[in-house]
Amino acid sequence: QLHVVESGGGLVQPGGSLSVSCVASGFSLDGYAVAWFRRAPGKERERVSCIDASGRTSFYGARMKDRFDISRDNSKNTVTLRMVRLKPEDTGVYYCAAGASHDNPGRLCLPEYDYWGQGTQVTVSS
Repeated sequence: QLHVVESGGGLVQPGGSLSVSCVASGFSLDGYAVAWFRRAPGKERERVSCIDASGRTSFYGARMKDRFDISRDNSKNTVTLRMVRLKPEDTGVYYCAAGASHDNPGRLCLPEYDYWGQGTQVTVSS
């Protein structure tokens, strides 16, 4: 079965740091663009960050820029989102999505993704 699985969520105090990871199961992330989304309570899903298949280019939402860092290790089939200086408004369920980009490894944020995870809860609260 092909899917991606998120891990690493939890409770963190404002100003703290947390990393969430996305691991592909049943397929190689090599050749896939990957993105992180989040859904806060009562709000629509929001794109947090994207990384292209090559790992050379990344994108961050305006509210995450300079606080979040996305990276990938294709040898471990993993994409990690490192979050620092977390704020209560960063609370939400974080989802990983992977989209095939073998024909154009430079594609960054895709309009659609092939695989979605179940999400991991991140709560920023004192």
